[in-house]
Amino acid sequence: MTEIQKKMFAEMQDKTIFNKALQYGSEYIDASLDRNIYPTEIALEDLNYFDEVMPIESSNALDVIEGLNKYGSPATVSQIGGRYFGFVNGSVVPAGLAAKLIGTFWDQNTAMYVISPIAAKLENVVEQWLKSIFNLPPQTVAGFVSGTSTANLCGLASARFRLLKNQGWDINQKGFLNAPPIRIIAGKDAHSSVIKTIGLLGFGCDNIQFIDTDEQGRIKTELIPELDNTTLLILAAGNVNSGSFDNFSEICKKAKEAGAWVHIDGAFGLWAAAVKELSHLTNGMEDANSWAVDGHKTLNTPSDCGIVMCNDKDAITSALHTSGGYLILSDDRDGMFYTPEMSRRARIIELWATLKYLGTSGIDQMVLGLHLRAKQFASELSAIEGFTILNDVVFNQVIVCCATDDITNEVIQLIQKERVCWVGGSTWKDKKVIRISVCSWATTEQDVLRSVQSFKSALLKFKN
Repeated sequence: MTEIQKKMFAEMQDKTIFNKALQYGSEYIDASLDRNIYPTEIALEDLNYFDEVMPIESSNALDVIEGLNKYGSPATVSQIGGRYFGFVNGSVVPAGLAAKLIGTFWDQNTAMYVISPIAAKLENVVEQWLKSIFNLPPQTVAGFVSGTSTANLCGLASARFRLLKNQGWDINQKGFLNAPPIRIIAGKDAHSSVIKTIGLLGFGCDNIQFIDTDEQGRIKTELIPELDNTTLLILAAGNVNSGSFDNFSEICKKAKEAGAWVHIDGAFGLWAAAVKELSHLTNGMEDANSWAVDGHKTLNTPSDCGIVMCNDKDAITSALHTSGGYLILSDDRDGMFYTPEMSRRARIIELWATLKYLGTSGIDQMVLGLHLRAKQFASELSAIEGFTILNDVVFNQVIVCCATDDITNEVIQLIQKERVCWVGGSTWKDKKVIRISVCSWATTEQDVLRSVQSFKSALLKFKN
């Protein structure tokens, strides 16, 4: 046995570093709900601790963990608290975080049933739950990936396979050379990850036919051209700025009749389907072909939890096909056929735990709560002279501007420097805006009031 083996066996049996990690994690949670949202200047400077050449000798495990906690924890952005509104990043449901911790110790690879029966079982169960939550066709299958960017890739790859197959072309065997064309239609406000995916799949972004959108960012239904079974139409459930939803009821029905493929990018917005008061926003989405959504946004699972769903099992498994003489396939679920990766961590553990813990009523309450806090944000800010709300708050997004672009940009920076809350900027209809994304279950009415006060303070500082 080598010296490093002896050392690691001893650490496994001693458990000191694991207990320390749990202690530090608990302390972090205690502080994170009310600490400064963004790291202080001192914490950022202390990151220099990590600047070193690669060590030659093995380190002391406890020193590694202690250094990470001492200099790493203060330099984190407190996204799990109630006053982070910058990007669409959710907090964590406690049961989901605890389940991830167990899953970390299990360290399961979910490529095949024989590698992890528990992961395969949970993926099967959650697939059924998701179909019920989103009211999707019974033949729908799900793949569990890192996030919606990858889920979009899987959905559009499935569309590519099917739309070319409709024209007698097998993309897996023949590639793109001399392949028949696919028409790609999307709204002008389509998310950047969709545009990136189209480039990655070789379609070429110049080949997208962009359709004008209305003042809320919804694709103008009347401008969508005639569709057929060579057409890929990309819609949005939750515009990344305004939070608006495309008109699925009308568009998806027409597309289905024409044989077109509809993919819905619903990173955070798809969860509106699970809320009684908001489900009207997603009416008709069941007539689409593929859907992409995150757990780590609106559902508040730990990060690295995306889902692709597709009503054409042959298309998605063919697009993401895997083969090899060493593979041991089962009659149960082999997860690698529904994702681009073979080796893949068991993120399904915390997704299952979050859904199990919340139940449908808990999801309804939590997601509706995000909407109500966004409405509160808009109401409070609109009462302050100098701030203008630019969108209809239909879900969890609020976009705000000041009198000029320069003032808006300056106010964003002043808010960020105060560290009471954290918001980011964006551009909306050629105006600089402050984008507020309410995604944390931990956000309370008081959190919103404290944050609004920071907005007001920032504007006063600018004026003075």
